[in-house]
Amino acid sequence: MTRTLDRPRDPDATRPRFSRTIPAFQVRRVAVDDLQVVVRTFGTVRPGAPVFVLVHGIGVSFRYFEPLAEELAKRGVVHLLDMPGYGSSPRPRRNISIAEHGEVLATVLRTEGIENPVLIGHSMGCQMVTEAVTQDPDLTDSVVLMGPTMSPSERTFFSAAFRLGVDMTREPLRGNWTVLTDYLFRCGPVWYAMQVPHLLRDRIEERVPRISARVLVIRGDRDPVVSRPWATHLASLAQDGRFAEVPGPHVVMFTAPEQISELVREHAHR
Repeated sequence: MTRTLDRPRDPDATRPRFSRTIPAFQVRRVAVDDLQVVVRTFGTVRPGAPVFVLVHGIGVSFRYFEPLAEELAKRGVVHLLDMPGYGSSPRPRRNISIAEHGEVLATVLRTEGIENPVLIGHSMGCQMVTEAVTQDPDLTDSVVLMGPTMSPSERTFFSAAFRLGVDMTREPLRGNWTVLTDYLFRCGPVWYAMQVPHLLRDRIEERVPRISARVLVIRGDRDPVVSRPWATHLASLAQDGRFAEVPGPHVVMFTAPEQISELVREHAHR
């Protein structure tokens, strides 16, 4: 059962921090059975304008999408999601697999009437997005995978932890602060630890070839988490795939929002 609940009481959930010029015009909590997703919607509403859905990675929330969302909101409508257990969404009473995250994502888009969006995932969000469009191929004809974790040879806890540690030395201070405060206080170490095995066991490369939508894979040129060979390989697996690289580390949409926005715009109009 799916239903839309009242506005979240968390003040951080009701207004994106960057929205001084682009105010949020709708915030709601959507329940899918025993799970909940917080959806923030804002941007430019006009006939024919594109619709963007942004799905975060492990441990974090909508907040690290803020610079990119501000750019995209100049072009169309933006939906920022906090998936179950992350950000302002309540922590579930049970662990959730990547497949379940994908099912929840697809259900929320259908329930909210979000038709044919540009579906954008980052890091583990790429795994959720590919799961959603594999389960429901009619959700969208345009998918963007930013920093898709991670190549099969590197899917171990220690390799992932090391690479994330290196990445922190390459991220800007504000980006690290956003990510760390999400990890520690909004997600929490317990839920993070419960979700890591799902990230490491997932085989995104087995889903990408089945995606009929256009796929754009984006990597930061200084990303230690996602290698260039892995990102280009993943793009080559898609039926209609492209690869692009921009300056930046793993959280590349935080450091290069204008370049990412332009790539997404071009991809949406192909």
